[in-house]
Amino acid sequence: MLQELIDLRQSIVEGRYQDALNIVDELEGMGKQAILRNIESFLVRLLIHLIKNQVEKRLTNSWAVSIIDSIRQIKKLNLKDNKRSYYIKQDDWSEYLEEAFEVAILEASIEVIGGTYTPIQLAEVVNKEQVTEIALSLIDMTYQYSAKDLLSTVREYFVDLPGGKEWLERRI
Repeated sequence: MLQELIDLRQSIVEGRYQDALNIVDELEGMGKQAILRNIESFLVRLLIHLIKNQVEKRLTNSWAVSIIDSIRQIKKLNLKDNKRSYYIKQDDWSEYLEEAFEVAILEASIEVIGGTYTPIQLAEVVNKEQVTEIALSLIDMTYQYSAKDLLSTVREYFVDLPGGKEWLERRI
């Protein structure tokens, strides 16, 4: 990115404004891609913990905190600087969930039940539709609730997860 900034400055100094605008477009694209990569990493993290929750039928404090933080980070990253629009629109998550789910299965296979499943075995055990539906419900909350209200809303949602009611009773 440093080279692009140097080229941008040089283009402006030399009066090559179309070249400068092209560089600005390139920088915007690079910034958006970096943000989308960060969102995807938190999406994978979210899915890993939802997979572990589904297979092990429990909710640990660590998993709950990771789910909450993943949703919080997705909300923060997805909201553009203008605070009115999003990098990923509410109806456009399917493709991202599909890609992230495959990565999450690979990574979760190391952790679920002490790594007893291969990724292929884990994919056969996990109800993909259910996991992605839960993830989508949580992501939808990022569009509906303020950052302040989001945390408590996600915690309340845990009642619907395996072991969630027990986790909430321990937390209160």
